[in-house]
Amino acid sequence: MQSRQHMAKTFTANSPHNGLRKSARPSRPVKRGTEQPTVAAMMENIVGYKWSLHILASIRHGVRRPGAMTRSMEGLTTKVQNDCLRKMVRFGILDRVAYPEVPPRVEYALTAFGGRFVTILDAIEGLQREADARIEG
Repeated sequence: MQSRQHMAKTFTANSPHNGLRKSARPSRPVKRGTEQPTVAAMMENIVGYKWSLHILASIRHGVRRPGAMTRSMEGLTTKVQNDCLRKMVRFGILDRVAYPEVPPRVEYALTAFGGRFVTILDAIEGLQREADARIEG
């Protein structure tokens, strides 16, 4: 007979959602046989999330600690920030580094893939500047 705790772990580990809420799962399409979403799905998921671009921009500008990010963006809550950071770590865009200190310190940095991923965002920003110039000019 298995204990309840063991059964709960087994259920979570074997569930199709891996214990995550529906909103935390990667969006489809997903490559068959993996849990990693396609780059197109990542792009849709990141760009469609209100705070993702702001958080990526702050990390690119040297703000690596979650508390500093929250203070630098009015309206960003800790819960939303943590959900967004967790999603980007799961996608392989960010690395999370936890230091064994008291009080605990956590920092985030772009991965090599994340650096390549944000070039797509730079291209989108460039297109927006061109569109704005065309409208004004």
